[in-house]
Order: sequence, then structure tokens, then C-alpha cells
Amino acid sequence: MSLNTFGRVFRFTTWGESHGPALGAVVDGCPPGLALAEGDIQPWLDKRRPGTSRFTTQRQEPDQVRILSGVFEGKTTGTPISLMIENVDQRSKDYSEVALAYRPGHADYAYDAKYGFRDYRGGGRSSARETAARVAAGAVARAAIPEVSIRAWVSEIGGDAIDPARFHAAEIDSNPFFCPDPEAAKRWEALVDEARKAGSSLGAVVECEATGVPAGWGAPLYAKLDSELAAAMMSINAVKGVEIGDGFAAARLRGEENADPMRPGNDGPLFLANHAGGIAGGISTGQPVRVRVAFKPTSSILIPVETVTREGEAAELRTKGRHDPCVGIRGVPVVEAMMALVLADQKLLHRAQCG
Repeated sequence: MSLNTFGRVFRFTTWGESHGPALGAVVDGCPPGLALAEGDIQPWLDKRRPGTSRFTTQRQEPDQVRILSGVFEGKTTGTPISLMIENVDQRSKDYSEVALAYRPGHADYAYDAKYGFRDYRGGGRSSARETAARVAAGAVARAAIPEVSIRAWVSEIGGDAIDPARFHAAEIDSNPFFCPDPEAAKRWEALVDEARKAGSSLGAVVECEATGVPAGWGAPLYAKLDSELAAAMMSINAVKGVEIGDGFAAARLRGEENADPMRPGNDGPLFLANHAGGIAGGISTGQPVRVRVAFKPTSSILIPVETVTREGEAAELRTKGRHDPCVGIRGVPVVEAMMALVLADQKLLHRAQCG
């Protein structure tokens, strides 16, 4: 059984491969009457698009989205919304050696073990290329949650983290790293350049915050807002860890340190801290919803790594082609999209039960 659909009420299914003719998404359960056009989706795809700087893969994809169904006269109709993005710059010949041996750290062997064969051209469905479809679907989700603002940024590359005291939101879109700390962004230029020139890669941490989420979203026990967010983020290719709020740091605190104190406010409690990341008992508290997502280093590198062939023979492989020296950089709009998709789903779930 293959599971390519995420969500309960607001659902999306992605389709397509890295080197196929196109990829896309089908969004189902979207409320009717929402304003939606291709121009509402394209800016988010442009943020994720490859080839925008020397710090990302040089594959040149315009990532132009087409709406094939579910929209009439600029409004959603309530029927499935089909989105398509053509692939125009594939170089399948770059993967001739990958066809013979598995890339360590990539999903090559795991896919072969499961299905009995694999699409070695860029990794097929295991490629980060698949995330373009998620970003397109996430743009539709944003239309369903106009009360929510979502913002993500890179907080760490290769173990070098930003200084929270130098956090400037205006800097996020002014550098190629989506970095809110201008001094860290300068350091990262040299860091990523060094890895790229060496034929290696680096990991990264992406943080995301959603503000305007009202108290009450989330459906315990098995559709908790934080468990749905964790599942959504972990489903992104190359993600190996997710934290909600303080995450693992909470395990090193005492109870009184981890508590989020409350005082009377004009519109409900006024919270004095947000260690919980805006979620308690799986339900939103009205505070900003915060997640941290860890991206591993890109597995496709030019440095030779020991591996095996499909026949089980020892081999050494260096992956040719065009790859991100730090795939987490382009993960920022993907994390934002998954946040939007989960929140849209939880909003509709809440409305269905509580009115």
C-alpha cells in the first residue's frame, strides 16, 4: 500500500517524480468561494525554486504552476483542485552510475528493497524535487487560514547557529539563506561555499512560527496539533528531527522553568512564556505555534563513499549531477507549506466538531 495523501478534512495528494514530465498535487476538501489564482501560488514556488543562487542546486526549473481544476472565475468551487508543475531541466544521464550502485544516506536501497526496483533518475519520489508540489498545495491552504501568518527561517547551518539577540525578521528575505541574523548569513557564505567546492554538503535547522492561530485547534488524542505537525514535517524528504516549542531542551528544565505562566488578559489568559510552542494537550493555546526541523546533509555528493551494487558487490560511488550543498536552505518554504496544510486541516476539523 502506498500512502501519498496527507490530511483528514483538508487533504492533498502529491504525484510525479524528479525526472518525469511533470509533478503536482491534488487538493481536496478546500472550502468553496475562496479567492485563488495561479498568481497566489507562484510567489511561494519562487521562494523554493532551484538555481536562484550558487548556494543551491543549479538545476534550472521555472516551476510555473498551472491550475487544472477546482477553480472557476477566480474562486474555489469546493471540488478537487489539481495543480501541475512541469519539469523542464532534467539530466537523467548524470545518474548512470547511480543506476548501478546505491547512494549511501539516500533512499536508493530502501526503495529497491520495498518495491523490487527504483527510479534512479534523481531519486524519483525520494527526491527533494517532490516538495514543489507541497509548496503549491500549501499556497491553497493559506487561502483557507487568512487569520494566520506563517514565517520560517534557517537558524543553523553545519552546526553554526544564529544569535537570537540579532534576530531581524526583515533580513529573512534579503539573503539567500533565509537567515534573520545578517552576521550569521555572512559566515554561512564561506561555510556553504567551502562544502560546495569540496563536493560535500551540510545539514541545517529550519524554524517556523505561526501567529494568529486561535485557541482550540487540535483534536486529541490521535489528531493532536503537535503530532500532526510532527508527522507533516517528518514526511519532508531529508528531515530527520522535529521539535515543538522547546523540544528536547524541555527535558533539561525543572517544572517551574518549563511552565508557561498566565496572567489575566483582555482576550483570555496572557502568557508570560511559550516553552510549549503554542500547544498544550495537543490543542492550540492562542500563542504562536513554534516548530524546529532538522535537515540532514544532502546525500548526493562528489566525495567517493563506500557502497554496494544491486548484486551485492563492494563499490565506491561519487554522485554526479546538480545537487544542493545544503538542502535545508530550500526547505524553508516547504516547512511553511506543511505548517499551513496542517493548520488548514485542523481549522476545518475544529469547525466540524465545535461549529
